[in-house]
Amino acid sequence: MTEVLKISLPDGSVREMEAGATPADVAAAIGPGLAKAALAARVDGEVRDIGRPFDGDAELELITARNEADALELVRHDYAHVLAEAVQALWPGTQITFGPATDDGFYYDVMAPESREPFGMDDLPAIEEKMREIIKADKPLRREVWSREQLIEKWEGEGETFKAEWAKELPEDEELTVYWSGDDWLDMCRGPHLASTGKLDPQAFKLMRVAGAYWRGDQRNAQLTRIYGTGWLNKKQLKAHLHRLEEAAKRDHRKLGREMDLFHLQEEAHGSVFWHPQGYKIWRALEAYMRRRMDAAGYREVKTPQVMDARQWEQSGHWGKYRENMFVIPDEVPNTEDEGPLVSDDADWMALKPMNCPAHVLIFKQGITSYRDLPIRLGEMGCCHRNEPHGALHGILRVRQFTQDDAHIFCTEDQVVEEVRAFCKLVDTVYNDFGFDYQIKLALRPEKRFGSDAMWDKAEEELRQAVIDAGMASEDYGWEELPGEGAFYAPKLEWHLTDAIGRTWQIGTMQSDRVLPERLDASYIGEDGEKHRPVMLHRAIFGTFERFIGVLIEHFAGKLPLWIAPTQAVVATIVSDADDYARAVAEKLEAAGIRVEADLRNEKINYKVREHSHAKVPNLLVVGMREAEEGTVALRRLGSDEHQKVMAVDELVTMLAEEATPPDLR
Repeated sequence: MTEVLKISLPDGSVREMEAGATPADVAAAIGPGLAKAALAARVDGEVRDIGRPFDGDAELELITARNEADALELVRHDYAHVLAEAVQALWPGTQITFGPATDDGFYYDVMAPESREPFGMDDLPAIEEKMREIIKADKPLRREVWSREQLIEKWEGEGETFKAEWAKELPEDEELTVYWSGDDWLDMCRGPHLASTGKLDPQAFKLMRVAGAYWRGDQRNAQLTRIYGTGWLNKKQLKAHLHRLEEAAKRDHRKLGREMDLFHLQEEAHGSVFWHPQGYKIWRALEAYMRRRMDAAGYREVKTPQVMDARQWEQSGHWGKYRENMFVIPDEVPNTEDEGPLVSDDADWMALKPMNCPAHVLIFKQGITSYRDLPIRLGEMGCCHRNEPHGALHGILRVRQFTQDDAHIFCTEDQVVEEVRAFCKLVDTVYNDFGFDYQIKLALRPEKRFGSDAMWDKAEEELRQAVIDAGMASEDYGWEELPGEGAFYAPKLEWHLTDAIGRTWQIGTMQSDRVLPERLDASYIGEDGEKHRPVMLHRAIFGTFERFIGVLIEHFAGKLPLWIAPTQAVVATIVSDADDYARAVAEKLEAAGIRVEADLRNEKINYKVREHSHAKVPNLLVVGMREAEEGTVALRRLGSDEHQKVMAVDELVTMLAEEATPPDLR
């Protein structure tokens, strides 16, 4: 008697299928439209090939282009394999390594054959053409299970040294799979894949760039070429993505930073920002704003050392879990002679702080703290250093030296939910002041962590409940829980901002921590007269000033809100006879608190207008002899369709002073 499998569908119905049946068979049984649209299947929660037979009774969800996240992951994975196949078809002897899907596309790391130079941008058109040829051939993609020995023999026989090395290290008991593209090319891969290359849209991908990459990410290993591409479900999505990239390039904070003379970076200080006067005005405006918000919310500002002894970092757990990201310093006078090592083997070690939290615990521990003193909210505009790899640095968005709007709240168990709820409201106020939409995510326990499961259960539930109490655990706030994404010592809430062109940026955080107070022996005296551990809440709103300013520049395309614009107005003269009047207007504006400059250069007014528009000055005040005689100015607004507006000086000063008032002071 033929075995019958029961396949449960999302609508609650059950299909009976013969043993050996596949999700593709189920799709065909439902209807020809679904059979054509189905790309893959989720079988008992695992995404699988549409043509892979069921192992037994199963729950089935068919994946189509409507399941966009799953579908994009699949097609991008397939584009990566087609890329590798195309490169090897064009240049036999090319070694392939790995090629995953990424957030907006895919890449593959390859090594060119010895007969030619490493691959470059000039090779991309030929590779794209070959990829389209492979896609149009509609080659079936077929899964096979191989033994380690088969894989090693295959790769060594074809001179694929990287693949052979990897195959030798795979676990003995792991099921090893390869995927054939037709009958003439295969790659080692866990899958899943589409049914055939023809399921890809040949007009929905584009190869973008090449870069150097080391085998297994280790600079001691061979250097490979990483070929990046972007891949989508259809041509329309690709076109929209390329348009977003064009818009992002116009908004690039590095480009605008140069044009607006805000900051620069250079090799002599990798990952550290040289803030110019204009850029530092933005910083100071943000710092003053955040200081007022924190003062009003009951925070007490502190300042802690840059360098602390390694023993402190060992006690906190950072030395063991985080040392590769720390700058360590020998605690001895270096050798100044030409001979001998720079430092001795006996040197004690210190480290630049990568975060402020242990130092804040040390402040909390000074003296005796009563439960009546809690909560204690310690804030610091704290400069930190993290040893990020050079290749990971990106403008001022990812740096090595950064300053956080950091704070730590020490509270009792009973105060946690209310403190987190109040923080959610504070964050909402701040982000609304900048016009940002945002989403809240709860990052849950990672696999490697400190603390017991019971401790993590409690910490996660407290954060969850606080968001519920704040009325923000809903679709309106993009509420989502992220398994495995928490820090090693605590779960965390994350705030993801959405910018003007739809990109998301993870900025604010709140972490509920019971580990660090335990490790550093922090305590308070409870109502019962006994010592108790405080809960430590780690929180930031801007995240870092560097990153937040970079996001602001890109979000506003340099046209910053008036209250944080480095120069809020420029008084520009048409003729030199109006210089004295321009100075008088500038003085009135300055007296009203406006950041203003007078442009008295002997240049044509059209030149001045273009230059200050390029520098994103919000208000250009043009004055000539007529304005001087009438006590007026001609106002030109940056980006306004209105040519100009003539106003009395006092009226203008009142208007700009009101517009330039920070939102928390209005």
